[in-house]
Amino acid sequence: MTANGQLRDYARIERAIRFLEAAADEKPSLAAVAAEIGLSPFHFHRLFSRFAGVSPKRFLAYLSLAHARATLGSSESVLAAALDSGLSGPSRLHDLFVTFEAMTPGEYRRLGAGLEIRHGFHPTPFGRALLLTSPRGLVGLSFVTERGDDFALREQAGRWPMARLIADSRATGDLARRIFARVASNDTPLPALVPGTNFQIKVWEALLRTPEGALVSYNQLGAAIGLGNAPRAIGNALAANPLAYLIPCHRVIRQTGALNDYRWGVERKRAIIAWEAARGPADRRA
Repeated sequence: MTANGQLRDYARIERAIRFLEAAADEKPSLAAVAAEIGLSPFHFHRLFSRFAGVSPKRFLAYLSLAHARATLGSSESVLAAALDSGLSGPSRLHDLFVTFEAMTPGEYRRLGAGLEIRHGFHPTPFGRALLLTSPRGLVGLSFVTERGDDFALREQAGRWPMARLIADSRATGDLARRIFARVASNDTPLPALVPGTNFQIKVWEALLRTPEGALVSYNQLGAAIGLGNAPRAIGNALAANPLAYLIPCHRVIRQTGALNDYRWGVERKRAIIAWEAARGPADRRA
């Protein structure tokens, strides 16, 4: 599929999700949803099959509160099992091994001084994304929202105000394919250099060990890392996540099953959760 086709597909998926949320009380038919996004039922079916590999009916079922609650209830033991091996060493995200490189306190204070960061924008199954990379690994990944490319770049650049930023989509293209198209790389770890506090790193590493398709609550995640009931602290760590999708903060939801705000749009969060659910059971990698 072309880059424009991929972005167009995601835009329609997002519109369908937004329409379903707005018309939830009316329980619109699949034909009504198809009409809302300007497609025939046949093309609507083909869109979802192309995007997630399942029918619209099945995909939309993954968006329901009932599905979120059921997944949340079954994920606690999955998360505990995933964390049994501890938080050291590489963490697995689908077909990737991801390793965090620790920054020294001095490096953290220098805010990227002497670091050269290359960045580029790329199409993904979940819309346009910005990737930033350095000789020491991936340093940023954001989805572009309605605020546009410039805002996404300013937000990421703000983490590294003293670094030298260079536009170079060729340097980030292979990373985008490896992350989103799941291009194999002989299990070579994908290094990530992320500025964060010890607590933030601990939360992010735990998320990297949360299997695809699983959902966890703030309290479950806090308990898994020995913090107990601290949803606000967990929420702050999620808000500081520099690597959208790769550090899967989209898998954290409220204990009620409700999906709260997501920095890159709640519709995108719903789309990613449903896309992951369509790919298989939550415990397949436990």
